[in-house]
Order: sequence, then C-alpha cells, then structure tokens
Amino acid sequence: MVVLPSLLLILACLSGSFGQKDLRNKVFVFPAPTTTAVVDLQVSNQHPLTKLTVCLRYYTLLSRAYALFSYATRSSDNDFLIFKSQPNEYAIHVGNAAVNFKLPPKEKPSWDHVCVSWDSSNGLVQLWHNGEALPRLGLKKGYSISPQASIVLGQEQDNFGGGFDASQSFVGEMSDVYLWARVLTPTEIRLSSNNAELSDPLISWKSLSYTIKSEVFVEEFLAPQNACI
Repeated sequence: MVVLPSLLLILACLSGSFGQKDLRNKVFVFPAPTTTAVVDLQVSNQHPLTKLTVCLRYYTLLSRAYALFSYATRSSDNDFLIFKSQPNEYAIHVGNAAVNFKLPPKEKPSWDHVCVSWDSSNGLVQLWHNGEALPRLGLKKGYSISPQASIVLGQEQDNFGGGFDASQSFVGEMSDVYLWARVLTPTEIRLSSNNAELSDPLISWKSLSYTIKSEVFVEEFLAPQNACI
C-alpha cells in the first residue's frame, strides 16, 4: 500500500521540485554559476506566436553575459531570448536573429524590471527598462514562433531543453515573470512594472507552472529600503 507514494517521491527527487503556485512576494534564487540549475516553465498554448510580451524583474551582481528568459523550439534554439550581453546592453533574439539595446551605465547594482515585446506584422521589437521605453528596432517581420517550446529561466539553450553553458548562466534573484501573446500598451507596461494584474497571460507569476532543476531556490522577496516594487 506504500508503493505508489514511494514511487512518487522518487520521481520528484529525480526530476526536481515542481508546482503551480502563486509566487507573489517570492523570488527564484540562482546562487552560483552552473550548467544544471534552471527553472523550466510550462505553458498551455496551441497556437504560433506572432506577437508577444515578456516581463520580468531581476537583481544580479554579474558583469559578464548571462541569459534571463530562453524560449527554444525544435527548429530554433533562440526562437525568443532575452540575453544580457554586456553590463549596459540587452540582446533580444527572435528566430535566431538578434538586435541590441544599449543603456547608460548603472551607478550601482539594483533591481531591474524589463519588458520586451515583438510584433511579427511589422517586426518591431520594443524594450522597456524600469518603465522607460528605448527606441524600437526591427527583427523577423512575418515570422512566427512555434508553440512547441522549451522555456527556461536562468540559462541559454544551445539545443532544445539543454546545451547550457555555466559562463552564460544567471546568478542572482528573479521575480515577476510573465508572458502574453500580445504587445502590451505603454500604460500596461507601466502597470506591470508596479505589479498590477493584467489580463490573459500565458505565463503568470501569480499562477506559475514550473519545474526547478538543481540548485535554484524559492525564497522571500527582500525589497530594498524605501522601494515600491
């Protein structure tokens, strides 16, 4: 009579921790560079993506390159990727092509809120950094992103669901991860940066389906003093 519970426990240990949870006021902590620590996100989507917006919040002391959000398909390992290529530069990939957004250097490390949108109808990529828009760039007009995806946080996929490189792994804390199958308006972006609830997300931090593999931890969000995030 105890065989089934024991089997479930073994499977949980082999696959990593998992769940569908409301993670408000929580963070994923990635404590060290690694080729194994990753958060897999599960999403129920049966339609190709021709528009999307991804938002997330993170804090790191890294000065090297690292991946934040990686969406790989069988045909394209970087079908959509948010990659911090330099301390003041984001590389946004769609269909294995990329554009780069440069920011002024930061005076000191702090939490950053980033939203990236892409629209296949005109190819426009928009990056919002802490609620401020950067000039739009163009990428992969007319392209569509397959719904059959491996979506991970904290690693860059060189193949579907794997091929991780410790030198590109994220080390730090991450929170408030969302994906919508539409381009958010400027008002919605600013609301998102203040943790307002927006309609119809495919991935929601308030009801997140995920699997943790290796050394990633769910911990309380430690807000900086005098901050409103």
